[in-house]
Amino acid sequence: MRRLTFYTRERCGLCHEALALVERVRAAHPFVLEVKDLDRDAPADKRAAYDHEVPVLELDGQKVMKLRFDEARLLRLLG
Repeated sequence: MRRLTFYTRERCGLCHEALALVERVRAAHPFVLEVKDLDRDAPADKRAAYDHEVPVLELDGQKVMKLRFDEARLLRLLG
């Protein structure tokens, strides 16, 4: 099963929208989803790399989206 990691921040409007999109896709195409708050439980290297890019989505450890997410693209990546 594919593994997605969603990096977010507490007060991030884009993050809430992006997570809703990810959850909508997951309802139709199951995958393992791990949500990490960049300020609380993300490793230091991810905090440094994604500080100004949240939300960020990794698929099997590779960054595939940042800021605004595209549902059709996510479906293709999962395909």
